[in-house]
Amino acid sequence: METPPIPPPLEILVDRTFSFYPPIINVEYNEWSFRRATWSELLVSNVKTGEDIWIPRHFVGEVSKIEDPVVIVGLNKELEYRGGAIWPHQRRVISMPSAGSERMPASSHHETRAPASMASIRLDSRAESRVGRLVLIILAGLVITSLIAVTVVRQGILRPRISYVIRDQSYLELTREDDYYAIVRKLGTPAQDRWRSETGELQYRVLTYPRRSFVVILLGTDRNSARYIGTLDNDWRPVHYIEFARGGSTLPMLRSLHNSKF
Repeated sequence: METPPIPPPLEILVDRTFSFYPPIINVEYNEWSFRRATWSELLVSNVKTGEDIWIPRHFVGEVSKIEDPVVIVGLNKELEYRGGAIWPHQRRVISMPSAGSERMPASSHHETRAPASMASIRLDSRAESRVGRLVLIILAGLVITSLIAVTVVRQGILRPRISYVIRDQSYLELTREDDYYAIVRKLGTPAQDRWRSETGELQYRVLTYPRRSFVVILLGTDRNSARYIGTLDNDWRPVHYIEFARGGSTLPMLRSLHNSKF
């Protein structure tokens, strides 16, 4: 029986290594080589471990034309390797108990109460001590204010203040699940939104935030499916990237954009 032909978008995988995006969960190394294809599945081999895995064709998406540093094969769903086969990954949601459901412990009926007269004496002593501390704080504040006023009058002018600029690191709130709308909710509307004109492949979407001094990068086949992969500074150097649970990250992809034109 003849081997089914390889679809045109996948012909680029022959004799080349590639990576899946998003990477397959429970697989440590995200580097693969193409073995053969059937009408319904693709057989790929892990470059590091030599293990062969069948991937159903309907899970395989577009193939990136950019080969630096590696060819990227998009997956339509997040997959996991379990029991020697590929399965769609399902995120488990753990329900937390409501804070209102906790009951306060009832007070013990055997609690010993102090006599009313003793309680009133303790309350009076506490009130007097608080008033005394408040008076001392007010007097200390007046003394400090007077000293500052005298210093200002003698010098004639105030010394210039030193301002400290804290670098904007709001990009640390972004995750691999964030699309364009999630990023806008967290960071606001970008000053520029650039997207490659080609279609039918994995493409980069660039959101520029000049006031924040960084550029946000998304990756996907179209504007709706693009997800966050990292942040670059004004010199296009990576300052934040996504790390995968089983090793690897999006850092090589971000570094490859240093000399790219958008």
